[in-house]
Amino acid sequence: MKKPDMEDYLQEGVYGSRQTKPGERKRYLGTLRERVLLALTKGQVMQELGKKEMQGLMKEHPDAKLLLNSEVSYRFLSPFKDLAEEQEIHHTTISNQESETEFGAVLTLDYAIEKEKVRIEEPRQEEKTSEEEGVKGFLTSLFKPSE
Repeated sequence: MKKPDMEDYLQEGVYGSRQTKPGERKRYLGTLRERVLLALTKGQVMQELGKKEMQGLMKEHPDAKLLLNSEVSYRFLSPFKDLAEEQEIHHTTISNQESETEFGAVLTLDYAIEKEKVRIEEPRQEEKTSEEEGVKGFLTSLFKPSE
């Protein structure tokens, strides 16, 4: 490995120290994918989906940390903050204006665990469609002119 020269020191001073996998860190709110226990999208956080799974993982891993996306409104993050405080899990709100991510909450560790599935499956489009059709049918029956 080469010795750092003046150019390396200048680059680090201007841009900060180099990070491994910066794209992955931006996506997972500052952590690496290999450290993630559970990652919830912004929509899942707003609907409080995955809260039970999050609670179970917090009980299993008391050394975990909860990273919350500041782009999500506080009222949606509040139940997850309360859950973290209840389980005595450290939580941090991440505000990175430079990067765009789909995740609203990430439960992570300081070390790699290489968990295969870190996301919760959302209901399939087919299920949503049948629910929507049921609602549409109900509404049309309400507003159907009486004979």
